[in-house]
Amino acid sequence: MDMNVEERIKTTTTLPPERRTIIHLMLVNNHIQDVLAQALKPYDVSIQQFNVLRILRGQKGEPANLSTLNDRMVSRMSNTTRLVDKLILKGLTERNTCPENRRKVEIRLTEEGVNALNKMDIAMEQAEKELMSALDPKEIGELNKLLDQITFKND
Repeated sequence: MDMNVEERIKTTTTLPPERRTIIHLMLVNNHIQDVLAQALKPYDVSIQQFNVLRILRGQKGEPANLSTLNDRMVSRMSNTTRLVDKLILKGLTERNTCPENRRKVEIRLTEEGVNALNKMDIAMEQAEKELMSALDPKEIGELNKLLDQITFKND
């Protein structure tokens, strides 16, 4: 996807390189979000819900709590409870509350969740390959190196 940032935001002003780069990254991020959301649409799952499912699978059968999910989310958010509730309604996750300590809530994938996630993985892998198809492996490595240099400095 060739993109002229100035055309895209409809400006005739010459942008300072830092601002142009940040706007460019934001536009690319929006495109990536759109493509990934489309890949998940047949499964009626949002990108954030998919992320929760993957985190739960990464627990290798051990339950997770809301704090674990929040810590591991790609995009930090306060509505993890709502995400989990939606996944429970879809039958993809289950929540158990400890009778001795009502604040201890355990969340895990259901068998249906595991099966659905395996199908989603295939769709997401295809979308990721499509999104990165303009770059060869070496360029992807270089891009990651560059992005590593600008991210998480203020985290």
